Amino acid sequence: QSQFVESGGGLVQPGGSLSLSCAASGFTLNYLAIGWFRQAPGKEREGISCISTTGESTNYVDSVKGRFTISRDNAKKIVYLQMNSLKPEDTAKYYCAAVFNCGFGLVGTPLPKAYWGQGTQVTVSS
Repeated sequence: QSQFVESGGGLVQPGGSLSLSCAASGFTLNYLAIGWFRQAPGKEREGISCISTTGESTNYVDSVKGRFTISRDNAKKIVYLQMNSLKPEDTAKYYCAAVFNCGFGLVGTPLPKAYWGQGTQVTVSS
């Protein structure tokens, strides 16, 4: 089954860091813009960042700008999300997906074939 496989989540104290990975399984990553999304309990899923096919363009929502960094390695078929200065409100399940509308301040809209994975849980708590 073609999908993303997210990993790297865990429990971290406020102010800490985590590095998430999103590996493409069963398909090539090269021609897809990729977005990171998160969903907290009782809340709607929100897009937080996206990266263009080559990695030259990255976009973030204001709530994570300056703290999170998205990157990609097309040869390894992996997209990363480095998360620093984590806050309790960052607690959520994190997913990646293939997107369009990544750019000009937009953080991407999932494609009909987005290759959703199972996500990885991030919990920020003391």
